[in-house]
Amino acid sequence: MVRWIDEVAAIEAAPPQAQTVMIAAGHSSVDPGAVAQGYVEADVAIGLRALLSQALKAQGIRHMTDGDGDENLPLRTAANIAAKADIAVEIHCNAAGTPQASGVETLSKERDYPLASSLCRVTADVLGIPDRGAKPEDSGQHHRLAFVSDGGGIILETFFLTSKHDLAAYLAGRRGLAHELARVIAEAARQATTGGDSCHGRTRAGGSR
Repeated sequence: MVRWIDEVAAIEAAPPQAQTVMIAAGHSSVDPGAVAQGYVEADVAIGLRALLSQALKAQGIRHMTDGDGDENLPLRTAANIAAKADIAVEIHCNAAGTPQASGVETLSKERDYPLASSLCRVTADVLGIPDRGAKPEDSGQHHRLAFVSDGGGIILETFFLTSKHDLAAYLAGRRGLAHELARVIAEAARQATTGGDSCHGRTRAGGSR
């Protein structure tokens, strides 16, 4: 079930939160995603979701998650929850047939490129991996992604699970990464919404959405 986190830190002098936020862990208990180097994508996503949720609480941002603890709801459920939020980010790991593939990228609608690009930039900076940039949902092996098309969200391909360098960088820097991702999301969530750019009944802030 959806988990709503509304007991958050009070941040003095910060603008009030203007947009709702949802964080999801990619895949689910029945669809584990990529498996490489002794790690499972769904487990990595759950771990980063927990760290990111803690960091958002520290930033004073109320938010939703697609499950509690080790719970990881199915994609369709996560997409339905995302559709009710102004800002929705789903955590994934990338994978490739070659261990040389490396870096972070996002998949989203074009309107979300500004925020998606910021998420890529801070991930690349913290982990020291290439920034592959913000891309459309059909740039990879899939032509349509429910979390993007139906949920209106951003898929964050955090790093390549098949890359020894990427995995080591993530394991060493995941807490710092969660802090920086939360900072970027918090900044976007505090931007006032504007009319004229709505989707699924939502209005999106100019500049970050």
